[in-house]
Amino acid sequence: MAKSFLLLFLLTIISSSSSSSYSLSHGLTRGSSLLVENKDDLLVSPNGLFTAGFHEIGENAYAFAVWFSGEHTTENRTVVWMANRDAPINGRQSKLSLRKDGNLVLIDAGRHVIWSTDTKSTPSSLRLQLRNTGNLVLDDGRGRTVWESFDYPTDTLLPNQPFTKNTKLVSSRSRTNCSSGFYKMFFDTDGILRLIYDALETTTIYWPHPSSLSWEAGRLQYMYNRRAMLDSDGRFNSSDGWKFQSADFGMARQRIMRMDVDGNVRVYSLVEHESGMKLEVQWQAMSQPCKIHGICGPNSLCTYSRDSGRECRCLPGYTIVNPRDPSSGCEPEFKTSCVQDQCDFIELRHVEFYGTMYDYTQTTRSMIRDCLWDNACLGFQYGYGLKQNLGISTYCCIKTWLQNGYELGHDHSMYIKLPKRLVSSFKQKTVGKSSFADCPPTMLTTITRSYEQNNDIKTLGFIMVFGCVIGFIEIVCIVVYWYFSTKRLSKIDRISYFLAATTFRKFTYSELKKASCNFRDEIGRGGASIVYKGRLSDNRIAAIKRLNVTSHHGEAEFQAEISTVWRVNHMNLIETWGYCAEGKHRLVVYEYMENGSLAENLKNGKLDWATLLDIATGTAKGLAYLHEESLEWVLHCDVKPHNILLDANYSPKVADFGLSRLFDRSDIGRSNFSMIRGTRGYMAPEWVFNLPITSKVDVFSYGVVVLEMITGMSPLSKNQSNGEVELIEWVRSRVRELDRNRMECWVEKIVDPSISGKYDRTVIENLVRIALQCVEEDREARPSMSQVVSMLLHV
Repeated sequence: MAKSFLLLFLLTIISSSSSSSYSLSHGLTRGSSLLVENKDDLLVSPNGLFTAGFHEIGENAYAFAVWFSGEHTTENRTVVWMANRDAPINGRQSKLSLRKDGNLVLIDAGRHVIWSTDTKSTPSSLRLQLRNTGNLVLDDGRGRTVWESFDYPTDTLLPNQPFTKNTKLVSSRSRTNCSSGFYKMFFDTDGILRLIYDALETTTIYWPHPSSLSWEAGRLQYMYNRRAMLDSDGRFNSSDGWKFQSADFGMARQRIMRMDVDGNVRVYSLVEHESGMKLEVQWQAMSQPCKIHGICGPNSLCTYSRDSGRECRCLPGYTIVNPRDPSSGCEPEFKTSCVQDQCDFIELRHVEFYGTMYDYTQTTRSMIRDCLWDNACLGFQYGYGLKQNLGISTYCCIKTWLQNGYELGHDHSMYIKLPKRLVSSFKQKTVGKSSFADCPPTMLTTITRSYEQNNDIKTLGFIMVFGCVIGFIEIVCIVVYWYFSTKRLSKIDRISYFLAATTFRKFTYSELKKASCNFRDEIGRGGASIVYKGRLSDNRIAAIKRLNVTSHHGEAEFQAEISTVWRVNHMNLIETWGYCAEGKHRLVVYEYMENGSLAENLKNGKLDWATLLDIATGTAKGLAYLHEESLEWVLHCDVKPHNILLDANYSPKVADFGLSRLFDRSDIGRSNFSMIRGTRGYMAPEWVFNLPITSKVDVFSYGVVVLEMITGMSPLSKNQSNGEVELIEWVRSRVRELDRNRMECWVEKIVDPSISGKYDRTVIENLVRIALQCVEEDREARPSMSQVVSMLLHV
């Protein structure tokens, strides 16, 4: 009897062992299991790129997950899917089993079902397989998918994985805690793809910006189909109209899209390095990380710099709750709220707090008094904004909750209410009788702390009248001085100058003079401006454009550029860091481009054909963004090689918006210009014949630029007879002439022989035909810039 029992036990072990081996080679079959104790119980995709198995997420805590193969240690793994992130299993006697009824279950310590697919299937060929895409699939062997992990993403989206109204990406709680966090990407009820901060106490959408209407953010509402996908080339498309391409678009790399723990959505690519494969960021939704809600918690301030990254620090009078978790925020050092004359305010320059406010159009005496008396009021904020057709509009609002605070690059101020004993310990300005010296006159004349005492009213009245008289005399003196000091300027300088409300920094003239070493290193020159190289106080290398505003053209160019650049943000548009409008000085500060302009590089013959094609494509993408993707309709009006700058990697960036025009989307088709804009040779016929101006003028100029890149000829060249030859007609005639003789290809006849590098004849031929289509005299025959981009991606 004992021998029979022993034999049966051995047969059971052998059977179990062979079953396990079979399941690992061909997938997990019906009645088989993967054991948490067995580190070799893994499912590997046929291409070897992905691995599925038990992943350690804590001490004696495991989850069944999918990760990139080759990352053997837990710390180095890039997990792309997880079954039980919020309910880890024990490191002993736990297993993943495919039951005979077709249900895939995760059992904790051999007792409780923690997770299951809730499936039922009868075919005996049912098996769990990990496919080359990273999709974990339960297949019935007849081509029908019973269940797949692609339908239940965690924080990561893989290429060609559908993202629908029934799915969402949820961040991890922290870098060491993979349980569900507070940040989510999802389709809202109106069909818009959004990012949301969903914490225990509050829920707030932060992307697209909640103050923007859907159409302003380039989104389409209430679409019947809610679906998005990242394809293998790095292109993302969503049913709400949102789309983008990764920085390495088209390159053969493995990518992922992840809802990160900091609330930002990023696209990563696996890039090969000497030390192995590493993930590199190729795109991110939020370029300003401090504008992500909840990242620093209540009563704290988010600051960001390129050197130190993002940091959270408590407001004056507050102390951190949990030093290990910045999102927990800060709590007040004082026990009770202050009221009446027990309180005062501390000014925080360039700081804004989003949300929870009672809006006021101006600061009033009653507003400050109400804040001092109200326990719910934690402070008030002063700032300005740009309103449609109204110019700059100031505002001031009471704050009842200090959440989502961050530093800005322009003149906003936040005034925090604190007990006077704490205010005195900080070397900050307080809101006393003279504490608004740097605020507008409306602020100076409306704030007073003498609202309780009414004694000696006659004396007070006399003082007020006397102060008003003195103030009036000072204002008259200032006006007279201003008039005579600016009399020599043109008429446009004598009117009230309009400054665009921008989100970038306003520099002082002395700062820029120091940064450019007294405007010593000239790197470029235009009709109304000179560009200098400089180093800012934060060690960034900048290009500082100094405009000559003694001419109407220079002043108009400055206003056009400042009114435009703060609204646009694209990898193929120049990044502008700020401006200076001080007295007669008008300067614009933008990023320095190491390789200069396209015009300089074409003249020196430094570019090969592959680089030229990339420049043509990148420039088209930048112009397409201006015409169709930015919140306003922007016409550049002066597209030429001099205004296409190249960075260290020869990536193109469209620059110089001095002649640009900005319109609302509702004004499309009703554009009007008081003067011809552009450069001779690159200007569309509409300018000459006084026809309505549309985005097709930029398309025409772009076509001329591409022909110039290919041929090496300027738009108006000199022939041997000392006459002008128009580039467009010369190329057209060569193409027509040689097209008649199919024995000879016309590409070699027009390509600039001085440009190095091999080229594909078919690619150049298609590029020429695209350029000729762009320079058609009939604007209706020209493609849009988005159509040009699409054609270039398929040449």
